[in-house]
Amino acid sequence: MSAPLVLSLHPDDGVVIARATLMPGTPVVQGVATLGRVPAGHKIAIRAHAAGEAVLRYGQIIGFATQPIAPGEHVHVQNCGMGDFAKDYAWGVDAKPTDYFPVPATFQGFRRADGRVATRNYIGILTSVNCSAHVANMVADAFRKNPFTGDNPLAAFPNVDGVVALTHKTGCGMTQHEPLALLRRTLGGYARHVNFSHVIVLGLGCEVNQIGGLMEEQKLAGRLRAMDIQEMGGTRKTVEAGIAFVREVLAESNNVRRETVPASELTIALQCGGSDGYSGISANPALGAASDLLVRHGGTVILSETPETYGAEHLLTRRAVSRDVGEKLVGLMRWWEAYTEKEGAEMNANPSPGNKAGGLTTILEKSLGAMAKAGNTNLVDVLHYAEAVTKKGFVFMDTPGYDPVAATGQVAGGANLVCFTTGRGSVFGCKPAPSIKLATNSAMYRRMEEDMDINCGTIADGDETVQACGERIFDLILRTASGEPTRSEQFDFGAAEFAPWVLGATM
Repeated sequence: MSAPLVLSLHPDDGVVIARATLMPGTPVVQGVATLGRVPAGHKIAIRAHAAGEAVLRYGQIIGFATQPIAPGEHVHVQNCGMGDFAKDYAWGVDAKPTDYFPVPATFQGFRRADGRVATRNYIGILTSVNCSAHVANMVADAFRKNPFTGDNPLAAFPNVDGVVALTHKTGCGMTQHEPLALLRRTLGGYARHVNFSHVIVLGLGCEVNQIGGLMEEQKLAGRLRAMDIQEMGGTRKTVEAGIAFVREVLAESNNVRRETVPASELTIALQCGGSDGYSGISANPALGAASDLLVRHGGTVILSETPETYGAEHLLTRRAVSRDVGEKLVGLMRWWEAYTEKEGAEMNANPSPGNKAGGLTTILEKSLGAMAKAGNTNLVDVLHYAEAVTKKGFVFMDTPGYDPVAATGQVAGGANLVCFTTGRGSVFGCKPAPSIKLATNSAMYRRMEEDMDINCGTIADGDETVQACGERIFDLILRTASGEPTRSEQFDFGAAEFAPWVLGATM
């Protein structure tokens, strides 16, 4: 029996979702046929909507009809837009005790001397300023495998995953208050990251973000080797010193062995990028099912991208363990409203052209699908960008919606693995944390199979349940944490995607 042509997500919905591109006159539900061509992943009205009437998907408001909408009509930006509506924050009414598994799942991780557990084992080169970026890359390049000759400078150190330079475009010409503090918090989080055995920080010497100030503010003394190009005597001498340091610590870095550790040692960054109309139907809820499994095994998941939670935050405040936690989340939404207004933008401008082409009409619709990544467990904490995650369970971190910037904050906060859903086909990595890519639809998965780790389009195809797909994701999380390389790691993604959030004026 073939799958239905449309997906119906909730009995209260006034729209259904096209599984494939539908031509005019295609029957979708009893008594309703399409009035025009409807692309795959887009919405079709199954009842009449008056102008100003709420449009529901997932049983929740995703927008309001900007003109009368007839049954069978394509519902998108031409006839559906944002509008104000009352939200009931209902602090904590849906919070409930977590049903922990009596015997936790395990993986093979690297136990560090301080007791933390790593999923990868890198040597890191960080930069205080863009002016030292090229020098940092020169040091890392000395240890890079040659894809043409096969020459591998790390061949004798099989437990070292690589030497990676994480560079950025700021560090000077910036105000010395919140923007500098945020950059230092991000760099401090990476300098302490469990997936780094050793870290160098390279500076120029005259930048605003002085390495001494970074080390003092982030309490990094003794944690890393610091070098300023001007004090070292220039590019060549700094590169030589950096290479010498890496060679000095390689044997020590390599002196680790994977051992059996509980899944509670995992902290997963939840990301979505290049979303489409299937994201909230397949990959996001499947990742949510995997998130629930990890939390029930004692682990931690980080949901972020505050602008992509906007409009649906009231569904998370209902899961908050306290009113204080819920009010922190709402406070972030108010900050973003003021921030975008100051910049002459609006929160609903967030869905990208690719998102809209994939069927997402408003930020409300995108948010409802995006927050599904976090499953159904309690919201235990709300953090600012790049703040250290200290609580187990589901936490929220304030970040922009832009994927590299968001994931950078999550990894700075302690994520030792990333799960990234995509409908359009984002290519992404996030060193030093491995990144698992989850496709929302089968067509894109087949087109970009070399870049995707799991096809969640099986859910939209009617071949698999959300829970079953979530269990597949959870199993892959454990295998990846144990050392199995992801597709993005096979392509060596993850260094160029390092992107700290830049706030304030560039001077």
